[in-house]
Amino acid sequence: MNLFSTTPTQRQLAFGLLILRIALGAVFIIHGGQKLFQMGPGGTAGMFVQMGIPGAGVIGPIIAFLEPLAGVGVLLGLLTRLAGLAIACDMLGAILTFHIHHGFFVPMGIEFVMMNCAAGLALAALGAGPISIDHAIARRRAER
Repeated sequence: MNLFSTTPTQRQLAFGLLILRIALGAVFIIHGGQKLFQMGPGGTAGMFVQMGIPGAGVIGPIIAFLEPLAGVGVLLGLLTRLAGLAIACDMLGAILTFHIHHGFFVPMGIEFVMMNCAAGLALAALGAGPISIDHAIARRRAER
């Protein structure tokens, strides 16, 4: 392994994207699942109201469904670019409406949310990679 190489092999890229997808997908399945299944869409809206998020009554239920669905998409590598973009937009909204007022460091600062946003943007830019449903669909369409 060349530690100074700036171009990954196809195998390295495949496994790097898979690792990123597993981690980000798990975070959003679990974190979003909490919003959807424990708090419920209404509870998520209520939490957003308490946080001072504008349009919480509309945004809360949307986020309660979006996060776990995007997490599943990212994890499976299905509609990955769209799911990554949805996660990035979700996290950018969270940064701008809440976390930016609490500094950089966790638990309430932008640190964790910024990394989730960056990971979502990376997947939106790069796609799922070859170990994914997206890749299998693309390969099947190319064979037609």
